[in-house]
Amino acid sequence: MADRIRVQSGSPFESTYGYCRAVRVGDRVIVAGTAPIWPDGTVDPDPGVQARRCLEIIVTALGEVGAGPEQVVRTRMFITDPAIADAVGLAHGEVFADTRPAATMVVVSSLIDPRWLVEIEAEAIVDMD
Repeated sequence: MADRIRVQSGSPFESTYGYCRAVRVGDRVIVAGTAPIWPDGTVDPDPGVQARRCLEIIVTALGEVGAGPEQVVRTRMFITDPAIADAVGLAHGEVFADTRPAATMVVVSSLIDPRWLVEIEAEAIVDMD
């Protein structure tokens, strides 16, 4: 089995819940559900800003294992209100307009923190040299 490369983002949940931000095994990269938290713990109330923050964290995690947004093949967006779908979708499009990964957007009743309106996951396939 290929070695696992793990990315830690500093979330307090990573050690207590037993996960990491991203894992690369061979050519596959999986990025965990990513919430819109700033380093100081704040969360902007705007859904578009939240989606951009999630995607910024995802792109950073991808970069730490030698991947980029152009290698993303699937995303999942979890939103708490269908009225914010366009704001989240437009932010997604800013990052993935050329890549166009398979994408799913699901409305959920809530996320762990009530300030979060969106959480995003991603999967990428990296060319092996």
